[in-house]
Amino acid sequence: MGVQTGVFSATMPPEALEITRKFMSKPVRILVKQDELTLEGIKQFYVKVEQEEWKLETLCDLYETLAITQNVIFVNTRHKVDRLTDKMRGRDHTVSATHGDMDQNTRDIFMREFCSGSSRVLITIDILARCINVQQVSLVINYDLPIQPEENYLHRIARSGRLGRKGVAINFVTKDDERMLFDIQKFYNVVKQERTCGSLRKALPVPLSPSG
Repeated sequence: MGVQTGVFSATMPPEALEITRKFMSKPVRILVKQDELTLEGIKQFYVKVEQEEWKLETLCDLYETLAITQNVIFVNTRHKVDRLTDKMRGRDHTVSATHGDMDQNTRDIFMREFCSGSSRVLITIDILARCINVQQVSLVINYDLPIQPEENYLHRIARSGRLGRKGVAINFVTKDDERMLFDIQKFYNVVKQERTCGSLRKALPVPLSPSG
């Protein structure tokens, strides 16, 4: 009796396709249309930040403005995970953090803290995005826009709104990020709404509209 194998992913990078070609016999690909690569239940916004150094203040303003349960913050480097974690803890926020340079035991401890709710903030990087599956997460903050947005943006924001729940994604955008923001909007066929921290409370009930 033959065995059928299915490989499923929100994105399919070239290295994953190469694995299927190598280990599968005559694999059949079923691809979702590019204009359907978005998550309707997740409202997406961006906040312009004039300088990189102002992101921390913007983040703290968000916490003062919004009633947030648990949320995930994505940055682009392991060093930045550690640095932002230290700064947040210095402002009396209970923060968990995880990245590949930590030993497995340390990562497990931080993830248990976050999953149990004893910590409401998890700071991490792209490589661990697909491992985070916490139903209580209602907000994802892209402190840094992903370096490879076509592969990683969808995986990041999908950490909120698990199992059909509503979620929110907020992107911090500096002047240097504007081109990348445009590329993300074009690739995923969405128009993100620009907001200030103060206007987000009123804006959150407003759904994100597809472009075109």
